[in-house]
Amino acid sequence: MAITLVNPGGLPEIDVYRQVSIASGSKLVFIAGQVAWDADGVTVGEGDLAAQVEQCYLNIGTALAEVGGSFDDVAKLTVYVVDWTPDKMPLLLEGIARAAAKLGVTPESPATLLGVAALHAPHHLVEVEATAIID
Repeated sequence: MAITLVNPGGLPEIDVYRQVSIASGSKLVFIAGQVAWDADGVTVGEGDLAAQVEQCYLNIGTALAEVGGSFDDVAKLTVYVVDWTPDKMPLLLEGIARAAAKLGVTPESPATLLGVAALHAPHHLVEVEATAIID
């Protein structure tokens, strides 16, 4: 496995991600920000943050599979949420959990969550990008 995830002592443990990612693989993969589009470019879950998060993670999983990887190879996730407030966390976690169940994975890579004013389309509520290292 090209990625080792660590929660160093002295830093908080967070259920859905680890604080540090150690990469040792040979192929560096950058996955463009994924929004809640299905394969036909139709938005999934308009107005539903959990559904859109789920679709974003499923899209990341599809992109990783195409290049011979999986969520086990993800070194870093960046999540952009429109008009973020902490009360949206349960919906974010619900979407991640639903995608993880469908993919059969535990997406616990180091992550950055950023609140943004808007994305490229007003009906998109979230965008997720990933960096992976594959042996």
